[in-house]
Amino acid sequence: MRKLMSAACVAAVLAGAMTSPVLAQAQTPAAAAAPSPAAQALKTLIDEHWAWWLKGSPLQATLLGVRTYDDQLDDPSLAFADRRAAEAAAFQKRLEAIPDAGLSQPDRVNKAILHRMLAEQVEGNGFGQRTMLFSSIGSWHQSFAALPDMLPFFTKADYDSYLTRLDLYPAYNAAAIATVRDGLNKGYVQPCAPMKAFGATITASIAKDPEASAFYKPFKAKKPSTISDADWATMQARAKAAITGKINPAYQALSDFYEKDYAPKCRTTVAASALPQGPAWYAYQVRLMTTTTRTPDEIHQLGLSEVARIRAEMDEVARKSGIAPDRKAFIDKLRTDPKYYAKTPGELMREATFLAKTIDGWMPKLFGTLPRLPYTVREIPAEIAEGNTTAYYNAGFASTGAPGVYFVNTTHLDQRPLYEMPALTVHEAVPGHHHQIALQQELDLPEFRKNAAFFTAFVEGWGLYSERLGIEMGLYDTPEKDMGRLSYEMWRACRLVVDTGIHSKGWTRDQAIAFMLENTALTRTNIEAEVDRYITWPGQALAYKLGELKIRELRARAETALGPKFDIRGFHDAVLKNGAVPLDVLEAQVDAWIAEKKAA
Repeated sequence: MRKLMSAACVAAVLAGAMTSPVLAQAQTPAAAAAPSPAAQALKTLIDEHWAWWLKGSPLQATLLGVRTYDDQLDDPSLAFADRRAAEAAAFQKRLEAIPDAGLSQPDRVNKAILHRMLAEQVEGNGFGQRTMLFSSIGSWHQSFAALPDMLPFFTKADYDSYLTRLDLYPAYNAAAIATVRDGLNKGYVQPCAPMKAFGATITASIAKDPEASAFYKPFKAKKPSTISDADWATMQARAKAAITGKINPAYQALSDFYEKDYAPKCRTTVAASALPQGPAWYAYQVRLMTTTTRTPDEIHQLGLSEVARIRAEMDEVARKSGIAPDRKAFIDKLRTDPKYYAKTPGELMREATFLAKTIDGWMPKLFGTLPRLPYTVREIPAEIAEGNTTAYYNAGFASTGAPGVYFVNTTHLDQRPLYEMPALTVHEAVPGHHHQIALQQELDLPEFRKNAAFFTAFVEGWGLYSERLGIEMGLYDTPEKDMGRLSYEMWRACRLVVDTGIHSKGWTRDQAIAFMLENTALTRTNIEAEVDRYITWPGQALAYKLGELKIRELRARAETALGPKFDIRGFHDAVLKNGAVPLDVLEAQVDAWIAEKKAA
C-alpha cells in the first residue's frame, strides 16, 4: 500500500508557495493564459475524478443538482467498494505522476488534498470494519427515510425519480444486509449495550397506513401547478403501493435480520481493539478523524490536562454564582431542578429558534463573508429520536431548495436542559456548522473541495470554537448558561479521555459513563447516548477538541502578531476561505494571512 501523503506535506506546499519563484511565475497573467502541461493534467484528472465521484454517489449527485443519476441509488455492496478502491488507487497513481513544478500554489494544495482523500479511501477499504454499517446513531434505513426532506420536488420528473428510488430500495436494503452479514460472519459486530434502542428505529418507519408513512410526505404537500390532477393521482397511488408493497417489507426484512441474526451475536466487549484488525483500524481512525499524527496515549493525556483546566473554571463559576457552594452541588442542582427544563417540545423548540435568530444578528459583526443559503430549526423525527443525540445539523442544498437544518431532540425533556441551548445552537447552526458548510459550498474551489472534502477535525473543531464565540455575543449571561458552556467544553475534553480509554486502554462502558458524570453537567441520558456513540463510532469524537484547540492557538498567534491590526472578521474569513482542510494546512493558511496583514 502506498504511503499516505501526510497533512504536513500539504501544509508545506501551502507555506512554501509564499517564496517560490516557480509559483510566482505561475501566477502571472501569461501563465494563467497558457497553463503548463502539469496544470492541464491536474485539471483533467480533477474533472475526471469528480465525474467518477458523482457516478458512484447518485443520491449526492441529485442533491448537488446533477440529475444524470436520478433513477439510481448508491451501491452498498463489497464488490462495489472493492472496485471503487481500485479505481481510487489508479487516480492516486496518476496524481503522483504529475510534477509539482509548473503548478500554482492553489493547484499544489488541490493535488495534495485529493491525494490524501484517495489514499485514505484505499487504506480504509482494507479493513473488515467497512462492513459495519450500523452505529448507535445511524444506519442506511435512517438516511433513506430522510429523502423526502432532502430531495427536490418541483417537477413531475422529480416525483417520478423519487418513486423510482422507492421501488429500488428493497434491492439496496438486501445488498446492505448482505454486506453486514459478511462482516457478522467474520466477527465484525457492534457491542450489545450501545445498540439497545437500535431495533426500534427500524420498525418505527413501518406505517400500516401508507398515507401516515414518512415516505408519503412529498404527496401531502401542495401539488405543483405543472402536474395534472390525473398524473398527481397516479403518482399518489404509486407511492402508496410502493410503501405497502416494497418499503414496509424491506424495513421488516431489516428488522428481522437485526433481531434474529445480528443482535444475538452482539459482542460483550466494547473496544475497537477487540475486533479483528482492531488496533490498526483504531490507529487509522485516529489519523483520519484528527488529521494529526498524535497517538492515542498522547490524546488521552491531552484530554486529562484539558479536563483539569476546565474543571478549575467550573469551580470558579460555581463559587461566584451564589447558587450552590461548589461545582458538584451546582451541577446536581442543574440536573435536578425542574425550572431548568422545558415542559413541552414546543417550549424547547421556541427557545432554540429564539436563540438562532438572536445569533443571526451577530453574524455580520463576526464575519466579512456570509453564505446565501438559509437554515431552519426542526425537531428530530420521532422515529429516530429515541437514543439519538441532543441535536445535529444536516446540510442543505440550494439546488434542491433544501435549507440547512438544525435538528433538536425533543424526547426526554427532563434531560434536555435549557441552560445548554446557547452552546448547542452556536455549534449546530451559526456560526458553527451551517455557516461553515454553507459557505464552503459557495467557495471558488474545485467541486471535490466544496462537496466531498470533509475533514472532521476542521469541521467539528470549528463547531466547538463557535461555542466560545458565544462569550463574545453575550449569550452566557447567567451562571447556569456559563456552566452549560463549560460543561459542553468539558464534554469534548472528556471525549479525548473516554474514546481513547475505551478503545486503547481497556475502559468499560460504565467506567466511561462514570467519568463523564463526574466531570460534566450533562444529564445521564445524554451521557449514555454519547458514550454509546463513542463505542460504535471509534475515533470520531477526538476531532472536536483537537480542532478547536488548533483554531484557538492560531487566533492567539494572530492577535499577538498583529496587535491593533488584528481584525476578528478577517481572521474568521481566513480560517474558512479554503473550506475544510487538514489542521496543519489550516495553520499554514493562517500564517500566510498573518504575514500578509503584517506587510500591509
